[in-house]
Amino acid sequence: MAAEMNYASIDIGSNTFRLLIAEPSDGPLPWQRIDYAHRITRLGEGLHHTGRLSEAGMDRALANFSEFAGLLSKHNIPAERTFAAATAAMREAENGQAFAERVKAETGIDIRIISGVDEARMSLNGACSVLNNATQEDMMLFDIGGGSTEFIRARNQNRIDDISRKLGVVRLVEAHLHSDPPSEHDYEALKATANDHLQRVEAHWPDHRAPKHLVGTAGTVTTLAAAALDLFPYDAETINNYRMSRAAFITLRDRLLAMTHEQRQQIRTIEPGRADLIIAGLAIVDAVMQRWSYEELITVDAGLLEGLWLHIASKI
Repeated sequence: MAAEMNYASIDIGSNTFRLLIAEPSDGPLPWQRIDYAHRITRLGEGLHHTGRLSEAGMDRALANFSEFAGLLSKHNIPAERTFAAATAAMREAENGQAFAERVKAETGIDIRIISGVDEARMSLNGACSVLNNATQEDMMLFDIGGGSTEFIRARNQNRIDDISRKLGVVRLVEAHLHSDPPSEHDYEALKATANDHLQRVEAHWPDHRAPKHLVGTAGTVTTLAAAALDLFPYDAETINNYRMSRAAFITLRDRLLAMTHEQRQQIRTIEPGRADLIIAGLAIVDAVMQRWSYEELITVDAGLLEGLWLHIASKI
């Protein structure tokens, strides 16, 4: 009977794949984790230039999906209790749907390609499940991915509005990062592109008002928080509700920008595959804090993956 209470969610991002297997809980969190896995896959590599998923990216993804299928089988999680959701890379690629069909045929994992709006809403649900109540009173959640970033304004867990922009770290790196260490010109190009998107985000808000609290989720923000804390091994509970001041962010930004790719990769809190992407992430966070005069960034580990799980487990 215990296995019949377990549900699984899979967040299929442009850069990272994550799997959560959990059972419903009445404890502090609405889930009790049974198993978890994540892999940096870079499915969206090259998409910015070709409009298609690359053969290399699909091969890496299929290897990861095979691993995930093994974990689902190990824990006896059937398709009807699994929510596998693909985001920007498969959403935009002209061969995205064909690849989803191939994954189902080869691994049994049934992928749903979700819209940017659904991605934003489920990210909010996941984040709110662990955020302090005071933060939730008036907040903007932003979720930086490999191919897109979602911006969600909310009050007391209620969504005001959301918007998804094609502002992702894989896309930015491929377009603008050409030097090592990053040159001032490259970094300013990254920020300028981010600011162009932020202008569109603000124009989307009828009142043009930035909420009181800035909350960040997903790999860029959690990696920056772990680096600031020198948190190794990684611990989600320490990341949840951690407050990084603007001054602390600037110190970390300047330290990372002065390093080569190889030096950044030697930092134990930056997992393999993120050493270049973290530069684009810095530019996005920098632009957000600067544009709307935020003096601190609140970090949260929970986001889309947990929101997908809450949906499939009918906890929301």
